[in-house]
Parts: sequence; structure tokens; C-alpha cells
Amino acid sequence: MTGLPSPLDFLPPAQRERLLAAGLDVTFPAGARLFDEGGRADRFWLLRGGEVALDICIPGRQPETVVETLGAGQLLGWSWTCPPYRWHLGARAVTAVEATEFPACDVVALCTADPELGYALMRRFTEVVAERLQATRIRLLDLYAPHGGGPP
Repeated sequence: MTGLPSPLDFLPPAQRERLLAAGLDVTFPAGARLFDEGGRADRFWLLRGGEVALDICIPGRQPETVVETLGAGQLLGWSWTCPPYRWHLGARAVTAVEATEFPACDVVALCTADPELGYALMRRFTEVVAERLQATRIRLLDLYAPHGGGPP
């Protein structure tokens, strides 16, 4: 991830290193499903390379509808932060993906031991939730709003 700012740069170096030590380098081939909407959310990823499409199931539409595409330097997966710990979207590798994977149980333990780290991470993941919500809203408006519309 050379040359790109890290989404973990907001953390002081010691906290960032503790968090990164909990991560595991992983790869996914193009086309691989990383997770499905409704599945158990027990991890998240820091994308280092490649692209991942976030999608939702819309009844009567196949395949899943892509609401956003993420790439290097972005965080993937926020559903591990709140009960019932189920994915709100699905994710598929568009290209081969390189990432650092963080098990939620390990990160929660770090946050419990260091509440400042926990607060900083929750603030950052709240931003991620807001970004994903806005992207999903815009995509659904694109799909369902009448074109050229406005107030009647």
C-alpha cells in the first residue's frame, strides 16, 4: 500500500502497531465471495490491493446489486461492531485482493484493554458506516427514482 494514506493513520503509532499485530495477511482471487448479507460478522479487513464490490440482495433481481466498490487503503466490514453481528451487505472480490484481516474477538480484546484505542476505532468505524449508508442510499436512488423527476 505504498504511497496511499492508511485508514489507520489516525491512531498513534503504538496503538496502530498493536492493532496491526492482530492482523493476518490474506488474499482472495477475483470472483471470491468474502461474505454474504446476513452471515456472521466476525472480522474486518484493511484492503491493500484489488477491488471489492459491496452488494445487496433485492428481491426479484439477480445477481446482487452493487452499491459501492472499495479499493486499496479502505476498510471493509463494520458489522462486527454491533449486535447481532450479521453482515448488512455482501462482498465479492472484483479483482484479486490483498488485505489484512482482523478477527473481531482479538480487536475487541485490544479495545477492552485500551479504551482510547476502542474509542478511536469506533469513531472511525462510525464514519465507515455513514459512508456506506450514503453510498447505498445514492445507489438505490439511481435504481428506483424516476429519471428527470423532482417534485410533481
